[in-house]
Amino acid sequence: MPSAKAYAAHAATSPLGPFSFQRRDPQPGDVHIEILYCGVCHSDLHTARNEWGGTVYPCVPGHEIVGRVVRVGSGVKKFKPGDLAAVGCLVDSCRTCASCRDGLEQYCESGFVLTYNGPDKHSGGVTYGGYSDSIVVDEAFVLRVPTNLDLAAAAPLLCAGITTYSPLRHWGVGKGQKVGVIGLGGLGHMAVKFANAFGAHVVMITTSPGKAADARRLGAHEVIISKDPEQMKRHHNSFDFILDSVSAQHDVGAYLELLKRDATMVVVGVPEKPLPLAMFPLVLGRRRVAGSLIGGLPETQEMLDFCGERGIACDIELIPIGRINEAYERMLKSDVKYRFVIDMASLK
Repeated sequence: MPSAKAYAAHAATSPLGPFSFQRRDPQPGDVHIEILYCGVCHSDLHTARNEWGGTVYPCVPGHEIVGRVVRVGSGVKKFKPGDLAAVGCLVDSCRTCASCRDGLEQYCESGFVLTYNGPDKHSGGVTYGGYSDSIVVDEAFVLRVPTNLDLAAAAPLLCAGITTYSPLRHWGVGKGQKVGVIGLGGLGHMAVKFANAFGAHVVMITTSPGKAADARRLGAHEVIISKDPEQMKRHHNSFDFILDSVSAQHDVGAYLELLKRDATMVVVGVPEKPLPLAMFPLVLGRRRVAGSLIGGLPETQEMLDFCGERGIACDIELIPIGRINEAYERMLKSDVKYRFVIDMASLK
């Protein structure tokens, strides 16, 4: 069994630190990947600190993984040693329910297996994620990485990228539409890039005037400062679609009034506590609020290929693994533009 070095949380209140464990030997359908880069998602922090409940310790976070194949099982057909490969939020699902058959494994009706802190049917424990130097994953859940992308900047595409790409595609965002993005963070900055690439008129909606220039650099055509009632009023009933990427408490009703009749706001941020939802903005415009969760394997590969064709990747700050605890504290303060990525060479 291949040994792995990692960083793990050993308790909700302790910092992450070095940890060693054994990965399974590759089975016939498995791909053994040397991890080169792993993005840092806010979900990692929530899980490491047990803020959502259910964390099993030790916990090795990380589900934005890019690496190089070192071994493959005898039945693997899509990958060979030396290939670039990626792993996102999921490493297994039932593969037989209606959602799985439709390539929507993220909605598996029998329960998907998360890349970390999920039930590991091989070891009997829990899965360990990408804050490690290697991972072994079933070929069906391994993705190809376009060779022209910066590999470190491509890593967050496996979560931040697909989380925003999927709803924009599902709701048919494109030319002739006015699209709002609430929040310019790890998710929001990718939503701006994708909506712009799809041909929409993109409007960044933010509480921070200091983010306006960056929003335009990333592809926004306009910026609304949501704390300014006059700016908000000027845009009432004008949006075809809004993507809400904010994970903090905020007034959803204020943004609903920006939507046209029959338009949709999709929520991809997950605040720790439930948000109040005003009914009048909904019923007066027959507006809709919906949710969306990452993407299935086919759509995630489509997204990676699209990024390769358009040269789209995340804006990142590359860090050594030893700075992960500092990165968590900075992430809480939104002090990153716009995603931390761990250089896993620093673990060796």
